This record gives sequence, structure tokens and C-alpha cells, in this order.
Amino acid sequence: MLSDLPPDAPQPAPLLVAYSGGLDSTALLRLLADDPARRADGLRAIHVHHGLHADASDWARHCQRSCDALGIPLTVVRIEVQRDSGLGLEGAARQARHAAFAAALADDEVLVTAHHRDDQAETFLLRALRASGPDGLAAMRPWRRFGAGWLWRPLLDTPRTDLLAYARAHGLAWIEDPGNDDTAFDRNFIRQRVMPLLRERWQRADAALAASAALCADAVGLLETDDTRALATVATADPHCLSVDALLALPAARRARVLRRWIAARSLPPLPASGIVRIETDLLDARPDAEATFAWAGARIRRWRGLLHAGRERLPLPVDWSVEWNGRDPLQLPDGGTLRLEGADALPTPVRVHARQGGERITLPGRDHSHALKQVLQELEVPPWVREGLPLLSDAEGNLMAAGDLTYSAAFDDWLRGHTARLVWRVSE
Repeated sequence: MLSDLPPDAPQPAPLLVAYSGGLDSTALLRLLADDPARRADGLRAIHVHHGLHADASDWARHCQRSCDALGIPLTVVRIEVQRDSGLGLEGAARQARHAAFAAALADDEVLVTAHHRDDQAETFLLRALRASGPDGLAAMRPWRRFGAGWLWRPLLDTPRTDLLAYARAHGLAWIEDPGNDDTAFDRNFIRQRVMPLLRERWQRADAALAASAALCADAVGLLETDDTRALATVATADPHCLSVDALLALPAARRARVLRRWIAARSLPPLPASGIVRIETDLLDARPDAEATFAWAGARIRRWRGLLHAGRERLPLPVDWSVEWNGRDPLQLPDGGTLRLEGADALPTPVRVHARQGGERITLPGRDHSHALKQVLQELEVPPWVREGLPLLSDAEGNLMAAGDLTYSAAFDDWLRGHTARLVWRVSE
């Protein structure tokens, strides 16, 4: 019933079981706990307390008792589900749960989930109804990178009926979440209403759908090789940017795959169903001098000077923000970025770090007069959205010393060189 770890898994492989207390994860935890080798490798469990049901705390206590009886360490993590995220309650809960799993996962530790063949069939149907391509229809993979470690789904070939039989044969106790019967949720509707009807006509509907998902995964594996090559042809020195002209030279179908692969490589949320069409019409077809954008789920793609730039949404620095900094410790910026001095213990005198106000001027190295900072940034081809978050350093007299780590005044540049030091500005990812 329990498939082996793939050959490329870390050895030994410490396992972290995602334990909800339901039938599936209860059977999985017992299967693993009965294997002395898994215990020796460092088997433990994690339970995510969503707080979405009145009995959630009782469920957490049940999980603790079960793990205590098995002698398995359990971590209970409380999370807050953002109901206004735009993802729906199901999606928001899943996102928060995955974030909790990723945060708990140690380097090269393996998160193990109890997804089974029935889950795979449901996922295939849900994604087909959302007009997914082969990547989406490949549904869940048995093995992939996740957070600082790995994600393993060893039960994808196992029907839920086998798990139920195993749990009953071993006298296991599990939680029945009444929320699983609520057909207002898409997956529950598929499970409670659609799949039983399909099985009336096709008894092996679950297996057939799961097999189709596996075939799509095989096809995606072949496509990804060419996607990698195509992405390399449109990439720039900045991994956040792609060449518009090079993208337009690709066939539309390949371009769509390359864009999705690029977004995934930047660890941004997956594009919505309309994302590719919006990028094609609003960005790739925009005038070269336009600053067209497409935003979704806290991320944004911008077109600027023949490039597409992808990144997280960031608020500009507050206009009235200003702090004193001596350079001894990294400075946390309001937008989540940092500013730090490397190679020297501190700045010669404290400086004022502040947002752009407009009208600033800077005397550059090798120049005998000042230049407008706006002009300097334009000549450096600094994108407008980067300028909005650019921290400035000024001395006690108000003279501009630096704009992030992009440009320095002559005097500050001399000091940095004389001390073999440098200023490092990092934006949050």
C-alpha cells in the first residue's frame, strides 16, 4: 500500500507527516509508525489548527493523544485563515496550511501527505472543469521539492477503500469532519455528488481519471525539457525580467508555457486562468513606451522598455518616512527590504535614511557639479517601481550620499573605497 521513497530522496529521510486526524492521515501515520526504519530516520507529525470549526481544539487534542500512544512527536500549529484573500475559504485555508508546513520543514526533511487515488481523480476533474492544460491535469505528483525539503505522496495509487479497510482492521480511531459533507465546496461536491454518479456507469472511474493524470504528467515531463530551452532564449541577466521581443518570437502555445514556468521559478502565485490572455493583450501588445501591468494575488507583471518584469506587489516607501542610521546593524525598511553596510563596522557619522521627495540632486564621482537624481536613475535605466521603494541616504547637512546601492555621491564613494566597504540594499522577495 505504501510506496517507497524515490531513488533521489535524501538518505536517510526524516519524515514529517501532515496529520489532520482524519481517516487518510491516521492510516498513513500508523503505516509509517509501524516501520522501525522510518522511526529511526526521525518520524514526526504536524497538525494544523485552522480554527474554522467549533471542535478544532478537540481535534488537536485527539491528534496529540494518538501521537502520544504511538510515541510520535507532534507539533500543533495554529493558523489564521484570511477570509478576504480572494481565494475562497478552501483556497485560503490550503494556502495557510501549506505555509505552516513549509515553515515547519527542516532542511531536506520530507513532508508526507495522505493524498490517495480518489483525491487524484477529484483533482483531475476539478482542474479539467477549470480548463487547465496538461500541467494542471497532471494533478498531484508523488514527489517534488517543497520549502526547505521535499513533499512525498506515497498513497496516490491507493484507493480510499483500502485505507478504510486498513483502519478498521487495526482498530484505528479518526475524526469525521462534518465540513467534508458540505457540497457548497467544489471538492466536496465532486466527491459527494459527481463521483458516485460516475461510478454507477463506470466502476473504475477513479482509477481511469487518476491514470489520465499520470499520462498528463508524463507528457508534461517531455514538454518541460523544451520549455527550459525556450525560457533560456528569452531570459535576461535579471531573472525577474524577460525580453518582450524574444517572447513574441516564440509560438503562442510555447510562450504561454514559458511564462508560467518563469512565474513558478520566481516563487510567485500561479497565474489565474485569464492570466496568459491578459499578458498577451495588455502587456505584449502594448506600446513599447507604455508602463502596462497585470496584477494578481499579491504579484504583478510590468512591461517597461522592452522587458517584462515579475515580482511581488510592494508599497512605495511612505513619503514622510525618515530614520537615523549608523550602519552598525542592518536597517529594516518599511516595505520589508533591508539596508546594510558590509566591510566596515559603522558609517563615519550617522546618516538620515528617507524616501524620495522629488528634486534631489547628487554629485557623482568624477563630476564637479550635481545632477538631478531623477535624471541619474533614468540614465541607469532603473524601473519606475524600483524608484518608488528606493531608500536615500543624506548627511547631517542634507547632502545626498546614496540612492540605495545604485549610485553614490563622490564623497561617499571615496569613503566606501577607502574602507573596502559597500552598501547593500535588498528588497523583500
